[in-house]
Amino acid sequence: MKYSSEIAGNNHLLRYEKINYLYFVANEISQKHFKYIIMSESIFSKPEMIWFILGLVLFLLELVVPGFVIFFFGIGAWVAALVCLIANPGVNLQVIIFAVFSVLSLLAFRKLIQKKFFYTRDNRSEAVEDEFTGKEAIAVDDFGSDKNGKVEFKGTNWKAECESEVKKGQTLVIIKKDNFKLFVEHKK
Repeated sequence: MKYSSEIAGNNHLLRYEKINYLYFVANEISQKHFKYIIMSESIFSKPEMIWFILGLVLFLLELVVPGFVIFFFGIGAWVAALVCLIANPGVNLQVIIFAVFSVLSLLAFRKLIQKKFFYTRDNRSEAVEDEFTGKEAIAVDDFGSDKNGKVEFKGTNWKAECESEVKKGQTLVIIKKDNFKLFVEHKK
């Protein structure tokens, strides 16, 4: 009997040690999480960091979303971050600074930057026209001046219009492109 009571006492000690170990692990985990919570509160309690991160997110979002507009809201956010770093404005003034600088930079620099780095509408349409104009296409079916037909150009069928009669399989030259329609003429 003495032996079984010692085992029972040891089991009790083992349970106690397990409970202490679990308490220790839980305490360590909560302290680590508490440190992360404290660190995240310290980062997000600074308005200049919030505006900086927002601006960075907006700049990165501009790479994904077309239109070249979000970039200027990123500039507005970074100006607000700079003002928050220098002074301590209230939330209302921060939002006003963000909005004003975003709109002003959008109005002032968008066209200038687009002309410098992107095609203008005229240049873009000329580049598209050059891709089609003067190239050869094959008639897919018979058509003429009274009826539109189809031609194959670079593996794609296009609606086509010609002033004279065209036979299926005939090689044609593209004169111009209007939306999804090609204007063609006979190859000379």
